[in-house]
Amino acid sequence: MRKHLKKYLPDHEAVHGNRWLRPFRNTLLHPRLWHLNRHSAAGAVAAGLFCGLIPGPLQMGGAALCAVVFRVNLPLALLTTLYTNPFTIVPLYLVAYQFGRLVTGDTAGFVAPPDVDIARFVQWTQAMQAWMLSVAKPLGIGLIALAATLAALGYVATKAAWRIWLIRAWRRRSQRREG
Repeated sequence: MRKHLKKYLPDHEAVHGNRWLRPFRNTLLHPRLWHLNRHSAAGAVAAGLFCGLIPGPLQMGGAALCAVVFRVNLPLALLTTLYTNPFTIVPLYLVAYQFGRLVTGDTAGFVAPPDVDIARFVQWTQAMQAWMLSVAKPLGIGLIALAATLAALGYVATKAAWRIWLIRAWRRRSQRREG
């Protein structure tokens, strides 16, 4: 598993030689950010899954910051954020909204946004603002709860998958020695 991942990840020397990264050399060249083991991989997956739900283009920046703070594999944390994309973001946000409603105990159903009315633009803007405020609390809480849940599940699943792969590799090795 490690060999397969290492094929796609940049090595320490590639980062060290990059002139654009020189100002951040002391931080970005920490060995734990580039080392790949089950602990750094699980932490990186958790960081990437958590930061993947950050709105807008800040996902990778958040994942990089988490990787630096928690000293987990940086490239894998960045790669993991890619589970959110134009095809998955809307369903994920709908799940987060419903999750937030569940957590907050909100029993009101989803209210559709007001229809666009250019003729009455000021009234439509006010109605849209009121709708956004009504959705904000369950969505915000749901995003945090869903991100934390995905991060925890990703951490445990990565640790388990790594462990299963390791046990199988040990068994194959011992079978080759015996036979």
